[in-house]
Amino acid sequence: MPGKHRYLQAIKKILKSDGAKAVISYLAAGYIWLVYRSSRWQVINGTAPHSLMAEGKPFILAFWHGRLLMMPISVKRKTPVNVMISHHGDGEIIARTIKHWGQESIRGSATKGAQAAIKQMLKALKRGEVAVITPDGPRGPRMRAQEGVVRLAAMSALPVFPVSYSTTRGKLLGSWDRFFVAAPFSRGVVTWGDAIHVPRRDEDGAFERARLQIEDSLTTITRTADDTCGRETVEPESRDKVVKPHKKAAGA
Repeated sequence: MPGKHRYLQAIKKILKSDGAKAVISYLAAGYIWLVYRSSRWQVINGTAPHSLMAEGKPFILAFWHGRLLMMPISVKRKTPVNVMISHHGDGEIIARTIKHWGQESIRGSATKGAQAAIKQMLKALKRGEVAVITPDGPRGPRMRAQEGVVRLAAMSALPVFPVSYSTTRGKLLGSWDRFFVAAPFSRGVVTWGDAIHVPRRDEDGAFERARLQIEDSLTTITRTADDTCGRETVEPESRDKVVKPHKKAAGA
């Protein structure tokens, strides 16, 4: 049906417009605020990262892509935060959304703009700010850590703190990352893993051990959060799964 096709193309064009992205990001930031303010939250094992934030000391914060929605609430207010966000189509919306929460974005990923993004993240850490990265983004495989977070930790000599969340009410989407949309008026939990230190040099497989340690910690604390909230947890994908690249974003 040519008419229907033209209609859908027009809708897609509108959604890609700057105005639409501004509206969507504003609504998304408002939704995060609604879920946060209407729910009762518990923090597990957060003493160490909270102390670093209170003292203005830098560290690397890591979480799975599927638990992105409520991550703005994991850091203390007025903590300077820099989130690595890919160049794919949704990246601009995510960047604008976290901007409403006072958090900055650094564009890049393991597949595009990686070196430049890592340099910007290192500069942010040297300024005493928090660097945030999703080890399985932007394409997966789901809940499998890529090497970027290990490289950043090794080059900066700063610890990685894994973090995850869950709520008693919400919905898992059918996306590659099984994105979890928390619902308002829930009971929520933010769960932190212990600090993970990566050595400067990759001797005797040190980087691979660190990667697995980060991956295992993130999976464990996500399960802990889901168990605490009475939810069935999401399982990691096969490490060997072939992932499809995102379509190139306009202007990217």
